[in-house]
Formats: sequence, C-alpha cells, structure tokens
Amino acid sequence: MKKMFGYMKRYWFIALLAPITMIAEVFIDLQLPKLMSSIVDEGVLKGNLGLVINTGIWMIVLSIIGGLSGILAAAFGSIASQNFGNDVRCAAYKKVMSLSPEQTDKFTTGSLVTRITNDIQQVQMFMNFLLRMFVRSPMFFAGGIIMMLGLNLSFATVVAISLPLMLIGVVLIVMRTNPMFKVVQEKLDKVNSVVMENVTGARVVKAYVREEHETKRFGKANNDLCDTNLKVHMILALMNPIIMIIMNASVIAIIYIGGFQVQARAMDVGDVMAAVTYVTQILHSVMMITMMFQMISRASASAGRISEVLDTEPVIKGGTKVLEGEITDIEFKDVSFKYPGTSGNNILADVDFKLHKGETAAILGSTGSGKTTLVALIARYYDVCSGEILINGVNVKEYTLDSLRKKIGYVLQKSELFSGTVEENIKWGDENATLEQVKECARIAQADDFIMGFNDDYNTVIGEKGASLSGGQKQRISIARSIMKKPEVLIFDDSTSALDLGTESRLHAALRENLSDTTVIMIAQRIASVRNCDKIFVLDGGRIVGSGTHDQLLADNEVYIDIYNSQLSKE
Repeated sequence: MKKMFGYMKRYWFIALLAPITMIAEVFIDLQLPKLMSSIVDEGVLKGNLGLVINTGIWMIVLSIIGGLSGILAAAFGSIASQNFGNDVRCAAYKKVMSLSPEQTDKFTTGSLVTRITNDIQQVQMFMNFLLRMFVRSPMFFAGGIIMMLGLNLSFATVVAISLPLMLIGVVLIVMRTNPMFKVVQEKLDKVNSVVMENVTGARVVKAYVREEHETKRFGKANNDLCDTNLKVHMILALMNPIIMIIMNASVIAIIYIGGFQVQARAMDVGDVMAAVTYVTQILHSVMMITMMFQMISRASASAGRISEVLDTEPVIKGGTKVLEGEITDIEFKDVSFKYPGTSGNNILADVDFKLHKGETAAILGSTGSGKTTLVALIARYYDVCSGEILINGVNVKEYTLDSLRKKIGYVLQKSELFSGTVEENIKWGDENATLEQVKECARIAQADDFIMGFNDDYNTVIGEKGASLSGGQKQRISIARSIMKKPEVLIFDDSTSALDLGTESRLHAALRENLSDTTVIMIAQRIASVRNCDKIFVLDGGRIVGSGTHDQLLADNEVYIDIYNSQLSKE
C-alpha cells in the first residue's frame, strides 16, 4: 500500500480538503443530539414553544451546513481517488507495454487485465473511503464517547463492555477473510483468461463444435469464483448481526441506566435520548472502522498484485547508443538461444551469417526449426544466450530499443489488426502519413484493389483483430502497415502464407521495385516464395545447414533438396 500512496501525492491538496470538510460535518452531527436534548427538557417538558422553534431552526441550519460539508467531502474524495486510479492505471499499463514477451506470458493476459481493471478499482475505492471515513469514524467514536460521558459517567460501563466485545468479533472475522481476498482475485484472473481465449478463438471453438465444452470450462471457473466469493461474504455476513446485537444491547443498557438516573432526578429525559443517539453513533463508527479494515484487507491484496506489475523490471533493456544512419549490415556470430525457463537443447545453436544492405534473404526449414525465434532476436524481443548479433558492427544490446526497432519493420506470422478504419491501421507505420501515402503502401502490398472494393474503401471500419477480413486481406494490410514505417530492415515471418502464388509474386516484384535499398528477411514454407532471393539459409534443428542461392542449394544441400522434392509435386 505504501507504493500506492505515492500516487496520491499529486493530489494532496484536494485529498486534504476531503477530511477537512468531513470534520465540519461530524462536528455538527455531534451537536445535534445535545440540541435535541435541550428541545425535550427545556422546551417540550416545560412548554417553552419559543425555545422549541428557535432551537429547531438552528438545528435545520446546522443540518444544511453539515449536509453541504458532507457533499463537498464526497466530491473532493472522488476527485482525488479517481485521479489516483487514473494515474495508477496508466502507470501499470505503461509498465506492461515495456515488458518482454516472456514476462507478459508469465503473468498471463487474463491476470494483467484483472490487475489493471478490478485490482486498481479496489484500491481506488479504498482511497475514496479512506479520505472520508478515516476522519469521520474516529471522530464520531471519540466525540461520541466524550459527549455521552459528559451527560453521565455511568454510561462508561456500557462503552467499556460493548466495545471490546465488538472489536474481538470484528478482528476474528477480518483475520479469517484477509487471505481469502487474494484467492478471489486469482479466481477472477481465471475467469477473464477463459473469456479472452474463447472470444478471440471463437471461430476455432465453432469449427470444432466445442461450445458446450468451453461453456462447461467457463462454468467451472465461474463457479470457483462464485464459491470463493460466497465463502468470504458468508463470513462477512456475521459482522452486521454481531454489531447490531451489541448495539441494541447497548441501547437497552443506556435506557435501563438512564431510567434509574431520571427516576433519581440525576439527569433529564432529553439527556437519556441524547445518550442513546451517541451510543448509536459510537457503535456505528466502530462498524465503519471495521468496514475500513475489511477494505484494507481487500485493497492490500489488490495493491500487492498491482505492485508485482509495477515492480517488475523489463528483462530486455536498451543500451545507450542511438542507431543513427543507415543499417549497412546485420551479422549473427555464434548465436545460441533457448527460451527462458525451459530445459533441454537450445532452439538455436551456433548460428552464423551476415547480410548486407539491400539484400533479400530467406530462412527456410521445417516446423520447429527455429525460424521465427531467429528473426525475433534481431529486434530484441528476446536476447541471445550466447554469441552476439551485430548491426553495423555494434552489438544490438548497445542500442536503445526505440532507435533499433524504429528501423525494423516486422510483419508477424499472425496478423494483428486493431479496431478502427483501414487507413488508421496502415497509419500505425506513420501516424502523420497522408492518404495518398497510405494508398501507395497498400498498392505495394497488393491491398489497394480489395480495399477499394469496400463500401467505404479506406474508411471501412475493421472489426476487432480484423475479424471481418480474410487471412490474406489481413496479411496484406499488415504488410502495408510495415511498409508505411519505411524500414531499413523488413522481416516477413511467414506472413505471406495466405496469399496465392500470383499475388505473392506481384508483392515481391513491387518490393524489389520500391524498396530496393531495404534489407528483406523472409521466413517461408514454400520454395516458390524464396527461389529468387539473394541468399537462402536452411535451418534444421536450430542450426544453419546450408546457405546460398536456390540453384546452389539445389545442387548440394540434402535438406533443401528434400523440401524441394516434397513440394515439387504440389507446384
């Protein structure tokens, strides 16, 4: 929680106004029972109508002032807590964006969504509650005791007995529920994960007719959340009855003791009424304090989960050098790699090759041979385990991440598009691009024809993740987006797999014509896609087992020949 309070410093003045205005409301509320006592004893019982009217008017004025103070306290508390929540949410999201893939995989997407939404909401609600009730409840507690004992010291016995009983019950309940709140949030993580998997993979679920299975899986996760929540709330449900029993017993005791005092003419009837009000305020304040402890428990669990994200340092950190000028060469020197946390052999082993500016290289190999892993190392989505990757003769670890990645265009194996228009998606490569520049990139990517076939052409709204587009259309828009970036290195991670050979051939021809100075690295499964490349690297078991042109490899590389022969009958 200490880390969370740091985000409130910016709003300290607004946050301070909330308890100040709350003090005014509580002070006025503590005066009202005493004024009511005066109306009963000095006005009603003595027939003094003028005092009743005057005191009543004064009570109304005080109530209005107290009400306005309460409204202001709520407003100031909401302003401070909402801004606090906004800052924490932005900080958490920014941190998530800075993490490497291995770290986001560790947290899981569903858990990160829960932490950025529900967990921050819990802490935000606690801050709002704290700014007002942290002052209101203790003031009512202390002020109520002082005012009640000022009426008659005999009432001290009631307070001395009721308060310890109430506190013991509350402490036992809070101790029981405190560890359960973290479990509740973890169960919520699971529900969010199942929902996200099934929403994003809805077509697969339908294709395999697994709706019933996934509904049951969601039902299990949801039932677990429901059962855990139910256990917590069943325990918390004991709190109100315990407090109400003690409160009502205390009221009865006050009336009983006050009755004897009135009979002995040691105090007036109005004072007994005021004492009943004060004891109710005291015990209500205790109830609010217990709620605060309950919220502290839940907020602490959520704050811990948020802090786990905020305290996580990115595994991949940039260097201090800015990659300036053109990328003239890319070199892999004895590169080996395996994914963090995995055992067994390396995914890549002793990889060596060098590319020069403007060359088009292809990486070919069987599934699982390490092709995607290899190109992911260039932009430092992961770091090599041994060896080094050099750009312009400098280790990529020495460059800042921004300057490195700005020069690299990366078209992923799975096309990721965002909600918005076609134009907006392509402009991810350059937000300041003109519509004509957008169209030019689309023409190079062989996307202009089908885009112009839409009713609103480049203003056509794409559904989430491009659900309204075919695989080939999504790939071509992704390629246009990457071209818009004007990269010096353009990586295609099997990102033309959904294109027919004719379209793919026209794409490569357009790339050679318009991006002749760009170094292109292609991952492909089809030899027909790579046969015209300047260099072809054959990967097998994480090692480069051959390199050269199509004709050179076809002459003496067994792995390449096997791939060629397996596809020859299909071409």
